[in-house]
Amino acid sequence: MKKFLIVAALCAIPAAQADTIKASINGMVCAFCAQGIEQNLRATGQAKDVYISLKQKVVAMELKEGGTLSFDKFKALVKDSGYDVTKIETVKSTANEIRADAKK
Repeated sequence: MKKFLIVAALCAIPAAQADTIKASINGMVCAFCAQGIEQNLRATGQAKDVYISLKQKVVAMELKEGGTLSFDKFKALVKDSGYDVTKIETVKSTANEIRADAKK
């Protein structure tokens, strides 16, 4: 039973632990690409904010308070949009903070 609880905890990322999922995306080259990814992520109902940088090929999804989304589900949503996740992590920064950092 303990092993199951550990695996379940690793599969979903609660907003209290990590506010934003940040991923590097392969194949994203235009605003239409970004729009498809953003629509899929927002459709989960878990997104507080989404930031996408075509230049940096980065997608950041800030989760709503109490929201969760597994890395596998995030990757599947990006793949359904036609792109691949090459790196994924959780960060404490908000989507706005990531957006501001990209403008520097």
